[in-house]
Formats: sequence, C-alpha cells, structure tokens
Amino acid sequence: MRLEIAVVFGRLTKREFGSEIEALVCEYLTQQGCSIIETNFLCKLGEIDIIASYDKTLIFVEVRYRKKSGFGGAAESVNFKKRQRIINTAQFYLQQNKLTNKTQGRFDVFCVEGNGQRMQYNWIKDAFSAEW
Repeated sequence: MRLEIAVVFGRLTKREFGSEIEALVCEYLTQQGCSIIETNFLCKLGEIDIIASYDKTLIFVEVRYRKKSGFGGAAESVNFKKRQRIINTAQFYLQQNKLTNKTQGRFDVFCVEGNGQRMQYNWIKDAFSAEW
C-alpha cells in the first residue's frame, strides 16, 4: 500500500505541512492495524510525534520528512541526541501513565522523502532501543 500525500507546496507553513504528514502517517498506521493512542505528546523533555499500539506493544513513532537527501536522508536525521530525547520522553510518558513494567515498547521511525508526487516512505520498525 502506498502512502498518498497530496499536499500543495507553498500554501502551508512548515508546521502545517508537518502536521499533514503526521496525520497521513497516523492514517497509514491505522490501516496497518495500529491503534493511535496520542499524537504530539509534549513534555519538558521533548515530544513524541505518535504513540500507537499494536498487538500489546506500545509504539513510539518519530516521523521525519526530508525534501532532499543531500545532507542525509530522513532516517539519518534521527541522531544520538534525538534518540535520547525520544527515549527520555517515552520513559516520562510511561511513568505518567503508570505503564512502567506493564507493557512492551518499541521505537519506530517513519521516514518520508521527496516532494510533490514523488514522495516515498519507509517505516523502520524497532529502529532503536532503550533500557526500560
């Protein structure tokens, strides 16, 4: 199944465009059997774009978009510092919702690259791990 992104460039702000991409990723994940629990979870430690569940596993999804891959693709943009921020935010989420030691979790990266009608996606499941 293809992720269809029909967004007119130049009419949306960067934030609006990012929200459109994330909404489409949520739609795609739902089509794949995931349940969306929360989007744009924000705390002082950072943000998690999408929190979903699938088969008793909590999935923390980082959505990355790159128009061009000249400075590295979307996947490469999730560097060590970004991964640590996501891990810390996920641990806070688990503590806040009293889910520590009660659920399996994983970190996925959903990469969208290109522009216009030439966008491609890559869903990297279990892209990195953390000590729970």
